[in-house]
Amino acid sequence: MLETKNITVTYNNTIEALKEISLEVPPGNIYGIIGPNGAGKSTLIKAMLDLLPHSGYTLYNDKPIKTQRKNLSYVEQKSNIDTTFPMKVIDCVILGIFPTLNPLQRPGKHAKQKAEEALKKVNMYDYRNRQISDLSGGQFQRILIARTIIQDADLVFLDEPFVGIDITSENIIIKLLKEMARQGRTILIVHHDLSKVNKYFDGLILLNKSLIAYGATSDVFTGEHIKRAFGSEILVSSEQGGADNDSAIRE
Repeated sequence: MLETKNITVTYNNTIEALKEISLEVPPGNIYGIIGPNGAGKSTLIKAMLDLLPHSGYTLYNDKPIKTQRKNLSYVEQKSNIDTTFPMKVIDCVILGIFPTLNPLQRPGKHAKQKAEEALKKVNMYDYRNRQISDLSGGQFQRILIARTIIQDADLVFLDEPFVGIDITSENIIIKLLKEMARQGRTILIVHHDLSKVNKYFDGLILLNKSLIAYGATSDVFTGEHIKRAFGSEILVSSEQGGADNDSAIRE
């Protein structure tokens, strides 16, 4: 179980980005983190990962998450990653092995084999010897997912993985993430496309600096909750009658 208690983030001692976020995410689920711009979605996962100053704490299986870094994978926004760095695709994927190695240990033949297998899963094996700078946004995001696969972590955090990528890459990625969840992993995704939440997520965390609601997608993604998060002028349009129906928000 992933659990946060009273996560609060304040910038410059005056600007409250998040206030007292407490929630639980059961294993084997994909949870989307949604909310308006400035709601604190990326801030939440960074605080949970202890990447910025905050109060409160995060536990995984009753132990502080900061003591379990080898068992978590974090994929930040592509815009924050230097894709011009001279590195081959295969070497970028192999980086996922490093958290499991001893300080002086180097990845060997087995690591390369695992990386090649992961590249096949994301349909990028033929690009293994190309520079990452030669890839499109969707191709690079698939590489990051391949790196996550070989890390074999139980906790996976992704910040806006579907922004600016093609639909083929998006479909490949969500399929693999669902497979990882079925294997018992816990996956949190900062997400902005509300039309796909029913299709992609088992549960949702709905924020607007404070916690609006969290839990099963069908319980959280309601007109009342969405209006509380996005404002009274937001209208929710949804077809009723099945979990496979997408819901969309329009102004």
